[in-house]
Amino acid sequence: MEYLYGKGRKFRRTPLWKHTAMELKNIIQTKSETDSVFSNRLGKPLTRFGIYNIVAKYAKMAARKYPAMLGKRISPHTIRHTTATHLLQAGVDINTIRAWLGHVSINTTNVYAEINLEMKAKALACCEIETNTKSKKWREDKNLMDFLNSL
Repeated sequence: MEYLYGKGRKFRRTPLWKHTAMELKNIIQTKSETDSVFSNRLGKPLTRFGIYNIVAKYAKMAARKYPAMLGKRISPHTIRHTTATHLLQAGVDINTIRAWLGHVSINTTNVYAEINLEMKAKALACCEIETNTKSKKWREDKNLMDFLNSL
């Protein structure tokens, strides 16, 4: 886990793959303490607007190969939302996702709990009743008909 300084002037613990952490350490070793880890083309610290532009640029490139992306708004928040949704689908509990996203309230994270059709189908399949017997029409049930006639 690494700590990142982010939105709302908060430090957040962020899970990183070992390979990613090693790459970041290599980058940090080449910089002075006053240098930003990520810089723009002018050598200035990369801002959230710069990150937005990078995501938009690569989304546009991807849309050439995947036309279904055309007309969709892709932003860093889209990636954040998609990641949270995939974590939920993978079975990660909502409170862990809340902590990773840096939400104070679980209610904020519940937006990601909106289930998709795949999750609905899986839930429905879990509740399915398997039966091998053919259902009998109630009028053909002699005992039931005798009871009803006796009333």
